[in-house]
Amino acid sequence: MTEQPSTLYAKLLTETASISWQELQPYFAKGVLLWVDGSADLVAVAEAVAENEHGKVRQWLESGVLSKMEDSCAEDLATRDPQLWAVVIVPWVLVQERAQASTAH
Repeated sequence: MTEQPSTLYAKLLTETASISWQELQPYFAKGVLLWVDGSADLVAVAEAVAENEHGKVRQWLESGVLSKMEDSCAEDLATRDPQLWAVVIVPWVLVQERAQASTAH
């Protein structure tokens, strides 16, 4: 039995877009970038943040699946310029590298 995605999930999915690190740099400077590990569903994480699902978000923060983007991550992204995906949950921009071997940031 397959569960249908929520209306919010479907909306966020349509708002998720490919973006370059250069386009994200101003948001990093503002401190509003959240890194989502490649093992997680970016849209599901965004949905939980939008819905204030504190338990899920806390668990992801504690496990490192979700984190505020660190300087070292930003430097790595600037050097490699990989393909990134992002979705906005005001005031946050959630970012994920869609490569198979995503590294923890």
